[in-house]
Amino acid sequence: MITVDEALARIFALCAPLSTEKVPLAQAAGRVLAGPARALRDQPPFAASAMDGYALSGPASPGDSLRVVGEALAGHAFSGRIAPGEALRIFTGAPLPEGADRVVIQEDVTRTDDRITLRESPEANSHIRAAGQDFRAGDVMSAPRRLRPVDVGLLASMNIGEVSVTRRPLVAIIATGDELVMPGEEPRPDQIVASNSFAIKAMVEAEGAATRLLPIARDDEARLGAVLEMARGADVIVTIGGASVGDHDLVAATSQGLGAEQAFYKIAMRPGKPLMAGRLFEGLMLGLPGNPVSAIVCAHLFLLPALRALLGLGAWPAPTRSASLAEEVAANGPRAHYMRARLEPGGLIRPFANQDSALLGVLSEADALLIRPADDPARPQGHPARYIAL
Repeated sequence: MITVDEALARIFALCAPLSTEKVPLAQAAGRVLAGPARALRDQPPFAASAMDGYALSGPASPGDSLRVVGEALAGHAFSGRIAPGEALRIFTGAPLPEGADRVVIQEDVTRTDDRITLRESPEANSHIRAAGQDFRAGDVMSAPRRLRPVDVGLLASMNIGEVSVTRRPLVAIIATGDELVMPGEEPRPDQIVASNSFAIKAMVEAEGAATRLLPIARDDEARLGAVLEMARGADVIVTIGGASVGDHDLVAATSQGLGAEQAFYKIAMRPGKPLMAGRLFEGLMLGLPGNPVSAIVCAHLFLLPALRALLGLGAWPAPTRSASLAEEVAANGPRAHYMRARLEPGGLIRPFANQDSALLGVLSEADALLIRPADDPARPQGHPARYIAL
């Protein structure tokens, strides 16, 4: 068995960033920006009023009376020039007229017909947004990055209508086993409903991948081989479960018969020891365990980081955070343990009492995986611990 870190390093060695494609900005949210994006204009493109009020030219004092010579609104600039003794009614976002050097907010003036009288000294704040205050033409949005809504808004303000993004990885998902039926079907007394493939599908789609949910592969080499052939062209092939003679025995033999190159098999971790990885049909192949918790934990630790690497976001393990143990935990054994746990107020984390890898209901209640390193001694309540947020 190899360590989690070694397994992840071997998986990353099989992951090179995918090709890029251009998409309209309206379709870019959540995609990974593949290269730097350069602003095509200044923002603001002109000096603009930051408040509703009056644009003035030159010094002004309380009691001064000024003649209002027009108005400017956002999208409707005033074409003239403001001279000393004059004022322009101006609204937020409107271009500052030529000659003006400050904006007095409307609450600080009294208006009578076409004249205003200053009630207060103009603030030191000129209430003007300078041209290019946010960014200048040629300024760069760095890449790679996953585009958040605010990033999409910034790209729009840069006047960028389409962006270069990394192609979505295509993930083919294959559940294996004679005991499985699809949700909604009527299982025999000795069968169970396939759940893992739907959880994995949801996880990888949330990470930005496209999925192909293939038929259940029965415990027969010919039928398993036929389903694996259907996965050709996928960037990642995920199998879930093995065969009745032992986890992954049939999957390993059948995939190797199709030309698979195995990178490793079995990891010193729980849940999820029987994890297989390699290359098949020019794509990454991951053989996940059949137990629901084992499959989902392994997907968090290995599949999602692999997808991020394929998207060009770097070869990084799942991010961890720190919390304090809400209760004492016993010494851990020779395998790293990823315990289902609940986060509690005050920065605490509490593992669930039952860590059976078949109990999906417990994982559904968990919001963290508490990480117990291999051979970690017993730890008292309050001891710092690392966890992966779910």
